[in-house]
Amino acid sequence: MTTDYMFTMKCSEDGNFSDGGLQRFGKIELNPAACVLNYGQGVIEELKAYKKLDNSIVLFRPEENGLRMRMGAERMCMPAPTVEQFVEAVKLTVLANRRWVPPPNKGFLHIKPLLMGNGPVLSLTPAPEFTFLIYASSMGNTFKGGLEPINLVVENEIHRAVRGGAGSVNAIGNYALVLKTQVEAKADGFSDVLYLDSVHKRYVEQTSTANIFLVKDKIISTPALEGTILPGVTRKSIIEIARSQGYQVEERPVSIEELLEADEVFCTGYAVCLSPIGSITYLGKRVSYQETGLGGVSEQLYQALSNIQMGLAEDNRGWIVTLK
Repeated sequence: MTTDYMFTMKCSEDGNFSDGGLQRFGKIELNPAACVLNYGQGVIEELKAYKKLDNSIVLFRPEENGLRMRMGAERMCMPAPTVEQFVEAVKLTVLANRRWVPPPNKGFLHIKPLLMGNGPVLSLTPAPEFTFLIYASSMGNTFKGGLEPINLVVENEIHRAVRGGAGSVNAIGNYALVLKTQVEAKADGFSDVLYLDSVHKRYVEQTSTANIFLVKDKIISTPALEGTILPGVTRKSIIEIARSQGYQVEERPVSIEELLEADEVFCTGYAVCLSPIGSITYLGKRVSYQETGLGGVSEQLYQALSNIQMGLAEDNRGWIVTLK
């Protein structure tokens, strides 16, 4: 569902963004030769805004998204707004669309920042003009029935990212690459696809849009960030929360064999927040985590994170930005 306003800001010739502002939500005009259309020069981010009982609105770590957009822009040869500009633009967009933020416990406002090379090009070269845009839409609860487990299938031939590529940034083209495997997996009854590394085809990387974690003997492990995995804001937050609760968290290579022998597996990301894995199918063999994967560590961490995100728990880390 579309909202009332969107935010746009252009980049000047000196590479700086300025003079941004709100305008009514609507279609945008692009030259057919726009670099973003022909060569995919663009990066995206995603955030949520929740409404509290006192009618205030909370954002979760928006500066982390702003920083990640800048990192992605540098990889894609693009100028980017400062983190401060990013956060202020998000605030303006949310406040202008506050009537679309669902009531407490009924959903959230989905905020979508987009940075694109909209200037025209005739060959493979950076765009001469860039636009930063934010739009939003109202969303209901993702998990209406509670924390539901998902079922993954491991992809052996197609890879989400390769070493030296752009798998660690939110480049717009990264998502089109996984559509084929995702559509096929869902047609076979799976929730999503789990990708392996492209060198050894043995080490776990991530799902289409989420980071992966395993629990074994109360030790939490997750694949290390080595250039092919997106550094999720939720991933980072879960690691910090888990360590503060006394868990040992290891960031290291995780083999598929090790994952299949875990006591519990879960994934984290913008859309899922934190979701337990009910089963993983690898080379036709299904391994179920239903006996140990529902509740336990994943539910404990989910409750801690979601309570902070929705403003239901005290924020001792400075993660929440409150809008009155």
